[in-house]
Amino acid sequence: MDLPADTHVHSEWSWDTGGPTPANLGRMERACARAVRIGLPAIAFTEHLDFNGRVRFHPDDLLPHQRRLLHDGYLEVPALDVEGWLEALDRCRRRFPELQILSGVEFGQPHLFEDDARRLLDLDALDRVNGSLHTLAVGGDRAEPVTLYRSWPADDVMTAYLLEVPRMVDGSQCFEVVTHLDYAARTWPSVAAGPFDPRRFEEPFRAAMRAIAASGRALEMNTRRLSSWLPQWWAEEGGRAISFGSDAHDAEHVADGFPEAVAMVEHFGFRPGRAPADLWTR
Repeated sequence: MDLPADTHVHSEWSWDTGGPTPANLGRMERACARAVRIGLPAIAFTEHLDFNGRVRFHPDDLLPHQRRLLHDGYLEVPALDVEGWLEALDRCRRRFPELQILSGVEFGQPHLFEDDARRLLDLDALDRVNGSLHTLAVGGDRAEPVTLYRSWPADDVMTAYLLEVPRMVDGSQCFEVVTHLDYAARTWPSVAAGPFDPRRFEEPFRAAMRAIAASGRALEMNTRRLSSWLPQWWAEEGGRAISFGSDAHDAEHVADGFPEAVAMVEHFGFRPGRAPADLWTR
């Protein structure tokens, strides 16, 4: 089976991996080496592009190396080092000429921070811009679902997340793919709320998909959680394009689950484009 491009990969240049510290360097090269080893045709390093906006976090919801960014209960995210990241991309392109290496970002809350992003870098010059919803409004602050589950009913968190997706889609034109639509399900509190059942939220999921489809954007098959209902509902709600993303934060997880994801989307009528990094369409 020919593998599609992995267009959602993070390296040491993403803040949540620990950043480009001397001890953390080399993630990008190792990801490229794995891509070549497994026969991946292309890879996009979509580093986190996040802006603070007073994001609340409970310390236990962060990895140990991320807690140093937490001050008085708020996460202070460093800006992406655009120059250093682009230089690293160029080095990898020279070292791995057999692999197509694309530039990209995973832009968190693009409907809120597009002006900030454009002051930092040229979004239009990137090969891929993935739009992500990571946080929800809490008064004048924002918080991730994992932290909101501590104080809100689980169903309220999931519903609020899905209702925010159309607002994200309508509020910015700078991204072409919506990634991990089921992000809030990753940290679903199954002990307190029972196993996650997407059918309980089918209509808000479908409404979010309709908004994405109407905008002409693609939906990402994020292989950190593979669910057959996602491409099925996406196709039924008029979705025409899909991308594949492992959301890998280390080399070992690049293209995880891709054979299964390919089989899944082919079942619902999606087919590859002409170039390795093209969106799959139906």
